[in-house]
Amino acid sequence: MRIPRAFVECELCVGAELTLPDDVHNHLVKVLRMRVDQPLTLFNGDGCDYSARLTEVEKRQSTAIVETTEPRLNESPLQIEIGQGLSRGERMDFAIQKATELGVCKISPLFTERSEVRLNAERQAKRTKHWQQIAVSACEQSYRATLPQIAEPEPLAQWLAHCEADLKLVLSPHTEPLVLGELDAPRTVALLIGPEGGLEEAEVEQARAVGFHPWLLGPRVLRTETAPVAAAAVLHYLWGDFS
Repeated sequence: MRIPRAFVECELCVGAELTLPDDVHNHLVKVLRMRVDQPLTLFNGDGCDYSARLTEVEKRQSTAIVETTEPRLNESPLQIEIGQGLSRGERMDFAIQKATELGVCKISPLFTERSEVRLNAERQAKRTKHWQQIAVSACEQSYRATLPQIAEPEPLAQWLAHCEADLKLVLSPHTEPLVLGELDAPRTVALLIGPEGGLEEAEVEQARAVGFHPWLLGPRVLRTETAPVAAAAVLHYLWGDFS
């Protein structure tokens, strides 16, 4: 039987007894129909899994006690940050979900020339919280115990000004192939991906001016939500999880 995993936003230690958050309680008790003494795994993003047991189950709340803890050593040796051009609806959700599963450590949503998404302060806060929850759910499913950072959306120029990495890549279908295997192995990679319709040529040049290398990712043009999945897999094959 698979033991359920759940994220809790609090400090955890062996012996700690805690009241589970409402969303966790609803899923474990109302959906999975778990009962007292059944095991579960908790994590809070600090890189460890905490084996716990339900100690009380009521209609409106449940409690659990932490019994053991163990570091989960499945983070990639390659740290990847993705600057993702904002796209509409489920496309952005998909990109964040799959990037999290593939071990990306930071995702920065970006306003670009072709981004059709426009967010005021209230909507931006709601979308960021929504994306963070998608990342949490992806960590629960993929057995990650370290949450990726989901940054607040910002203009492309602002992100380029402070982005730092050993290797910087911008996906562009209008360039000569770049043989990544001939480069020195990096520890950190920054990857810039455009929205629907891609980046403007001027934006690619803007990225090149601060050290980004144009990268042609295969002979076909990928959707904005497919590109981070394919790119992260290639990077892991060369220098990360699959190397």
